[in-house]
Amino acid sequence: MTLLRNPVLRGFFPDPSLVRVGERYYVATSSFEWFPTIPVHTSVDLAHWEYAGHVRGAAPGDSLAGVPDSGGIWAPSLSWDGERFWVVYAIVRSVGTPYFDTDTYVSMTTDVAGEWTAPQRVVSHGFDPALFHHEGRLWLLNLQNDHRPGGRRFAGIVLTELDRRTLDPIGATHLLLQHERLIEGPKLLHHDGWYHLLLAEGGTGFEHGVRMARSRALTGPYELDDRPMLTSRDDLTLPLQKAGHGELVQTPHGDWVLSHLTARPVPTPAGPRCTLGRETAIQSVTWDEHGWPRLAHGGHHPAVNVEVPTRPQTRTAEPPGELGWPWSSLRSAPDPSWADTTARPGWIRLRGRHGPESRWAYSLLAQRITEHRAEAEVTVDSRPATFTQAAGLVLRYDAEAYLSLDLTWAENDGEEQRGQQWQGGGRTVLRLVDRDDTGTRQAAVVDVDPDAPITLGVTTEGATARFWYLRDGIRTDVGELLDFGKLSDDHGAKLRFTGAMAGIHAIDLVGTGFDAYFRDFRLACTPEGSAM
Repeated sequence: MTLLRNPVLRGFFPDPSLVRVGERYYVATSSFEWFPTIPVHTSVDLAHWEYAGHVRGAAPGDSLAGVPDSGGIWAPSLSWDGERFWVVYAIVRSVGTPYFDTDTYVSMTTDVAGEWTAPQRVVSHGFDPALFHHEGRLWLLNLQNDHRPGGRRFAGIVLTELDRRTLDPIGATHLLLQHERLIEGPKLLHHDGWYHLLLAEGGTGFEHGVRMARSRALTGPYELDDRPMLTSRDDLTLPLQKAGHGELVQTPHGDWVLSHLTARPVPTPAGPRCTLGRETAIQSVTWDEHGWPRLAHGGHHPAVNVEVPTRPQTRTAEPPGELGWPWSSLRSAPDPSWADTTARPGWIRLRGRHGPESRWAYSLLAQRITEHRAEAEVTVDSRPATFTQAAGLVLRYDAEAYLSLDLTWAENDGEEQRGQQWQGGGRTVLRLVDRDDTGTRQAAVVDVDPDAPITLGVTTEGATARFWYLRDGIRTDVGELLDFGKLSDDHGAKLRFTGAMAGIHAIDLVGTGFDAYFRDFRLACTPEGSAM
């Protein structure tokens, strides 16, 4: 037996889809507007996971330009047909409207770290698609969306057979189940003569859960289990919240496990905030005397410490490339020029483009924050000559939730802010920016040497963030303690689904020649109970 500690994938890794191939497990997670698209991790013991690759080319044209925050690739479903991996996913182009404007795609590979087939669009009823391989046939599950006034946006689970070669639909679409509570994220499993339908129930917030239904016939009718298989909605004191969106997998020795998403909130005056986003957890499962799957430890609450029927093993991942994992970028892969170190070995070069609220061309590299105590720092060298140029260190959730400490230009003391920087003069400053859904606030301005690299840093503790810089080896705080809790799914009225990231960015709103150089980026995330 192996003792794992949940979450097993910590930080922004939601909607896990788990599959076993031989002795090895693979899990794919949502990437939304971020690249690499659909990261895949692998494990041999369910406790220790490493990055295995991603679904290359999942976004047609390798671009998600224009998709809204928390849009893009939702809830990929990974499967194995005995010969190759399949993945099905929706690209969501409208968030918070009656129309999700989804396109559902299928891609395949024999090696998750290798090349995937070009994505092929299939019938697109809604988001959260899944594939069911059964008796040589291929079936597509989906959520049905009714966009009409008075319609139900979550109008039930539907099933369509696909031609295995062309992926065209075959025959009619079948309505499997409708329910008064929100249901989504369907997965199908055939076990002991029953077709078991796993459902994400209650929405992906604190009401989330896993509910089961079953039928003797593939196309129904399906009967709902009279109680949830997994949820944390009835106890807000549990360390793992938002538990839901599950997938059942059988081990090589006949035991069962459940992958699911979860979140670890921190308390704030405004209520709990899950700054790390939704994460991936694993539970051990048994089947009761009535043929329903149940958590092996009893009840329906997620456990932090779980014994799983595997042999404990530790693997060491291969070191990433210069701009490889764990770096991520927004709406497209990193520009190849960012990794060009011929001019300045050891430095990453970012060329400034749009500002941090752009959906199109924002020069950003970021990494997931995985614990409630974290520290990031980086050395920056750039020469901003205008207020339209900036480069620095950023904590980002989305375009309406970020904190940044930027090297930029400002007028001389006493001069009005009139945008006449081209007339000469001015000074180089660090500007601390606090952005939330109410607007952008300049939290502090500090003069710095315009001709020397500078090391910038930030420390997060629970729901707070403190920015600082180093000068002559002395750390100096910039501005006041900031509200890191705003960088969470739970802040504001809009739907938000990702997680907080720490990274570097460069901005040039007028020209195309502003370069910023970065070196020695460090992100240290400290688990609870450990010393920083």
